[in-house]
Amino acid sequence: MKIGCFTVLMGQTPLKETLKYLKGLGVEAVELGCGGYPGTAHVNPEELLADEKKIVELKKLIERFGMTISALSCHGNPVHPDKSVAAKFDQEFKNAILVAEKLGVDTVVGFSGCPGDSNESKYPNWVTCAWPEDFGEILRYQWEEVLIPYWKKTIKFAKSHGINKIALEMHPGFCVYNPSTLKRLRDAVGKEIGANFDPSHLIWQGINPAEAIKAIGDGIYHFHAKDTKIDAANTAINGVLDTTDYKDFANRAWLFRTVGYGSSPMVWKEIMSALSIVGYDGAISIEHEDGLMSIEEGLSKAIGFLQHVIIREKAGDPWWA
Repeated sequence: MKIGCFTVLMGQTPLKETLKYLKGLGVEAVELGCGGYPGTAHVNPEELLADEKKIVELKKLIERFGMTISALSCHGNPVHPDKSVAAKFDQEFKNAILVAEKLGVDTVVGFSGCPGDSNESKYPNWVTCAWPEDFGEILRYQWEEVLIPYWKKTIKFAKSHGINKIALEMHPGFCVYNPSTLKRLRDAVGKEIGANFDPSHLIWQGINPAEAIKAIGDGIYHFHAKDTKIDAANTAINGVLDTTDYKDFANRAWLFRTVGYGSSPMVWKEIMSALSIVGYDGAISIEHEDGLMSIEEGLSKAIGFLQHVIIREKAGDPWWA
């Protein structure tokens, strides 16, 4: 495993300066945003696809700082019920695939997306319970008529361009939000669908990250290092389904935190051990969304913390067995 960073947190800084800064902190791999919610500050697919020289320049820049690209990320909602919104996200995701092909990057990260409840919907409809029966019909429509057909088509496109790892981030608000929904889509579409495993989105659902890692197994294609702190008092009153503003730190049920500030070092050691058990040996890509820390402090503390818990070397055969 190696320490990586999702560079969108430094989107206001040119990529060259960002790489120099990250290199100085000990970062070895970068995850680059190239569309969708992450934006195109560091990688603009339209520019790169229009000029092969820019592809070469980007490769040389990454090599200059002795780094690798762990993934290209283009999170969006390509099955949004507003057809114009869906089309934009879909095109951006396809452009990310095309750029990944040219860069020799094998993994593209995104969201599964979430449709509406019918063809006439204006907004996504995330179903969170099985009753009344209306919700079952919504799920049937979303999965059978929209989600599975979309990802079958998109996987076919990705494979035609040599991309065989689509790492979907399990995130509430989208159809794939936990291991069982990931497995459902993976079983329906193919093993090209895997996980961008972000513990923070699972912790606030009450999921044990280490057990989830073992359940997904070799379907983990990328990893985000981000933590969540559950507020015991607020959760005891209102539970974890929370629409409180992200900036209302005192009243939220949970907060995204820098690794080590939400869960104990032992939890993170168990996460790293579980990754090792299932054979994951890729980047541990820091995603900084801690509202209580500056970018610089949150990032540096995350790197320092991970240095003590990450498993860098393969163990080999047990000498004592």
